[in-house]
Amino acid sequence: MSWQDLSTAPAPGTVVCETDEVEGVKALDLAGFPLLVVKDAHGLRGFVNLCPHQFLPLDYRGGNLLSSDGARLICSSHQAQFDAASGEVCDGPAECGLDPVPLRQEHGRVVIGNA
Repeated sequence: MSWQDLSTAPAPGTVVCETDEVEGVKALDLAGFPLLVVKDAHGLRGFVNLCPHQFLPLDYRGGNLLSSDGARLICSSHQAQFDAASGEVCDGPAECGLDPVPLRQEHGRVVIGNA
């Protein structure tokens, strides 16, 4: 499934938040669209905030989503782990990872990019 298949998918150019509001990982609800924004030394990335194994937001049972080294996103519901740079599954059923959402920075803001 692509992020654009969700009925609540925001249009390209939609403002997500201010860039300086993101440190590590930030979970957001954009008018019903569950989004994770990750900001680290590798840059800025977005993923649909739905665990592909449970179909629950990764922060469903708590907001501590990053591993101690910042390299993995961890589902708070069942502890599946995903690479924070790519969204690929690291620990959990291997058939699916997190769905990436294109983001860009524009005038100090994070916005939805073009697919």
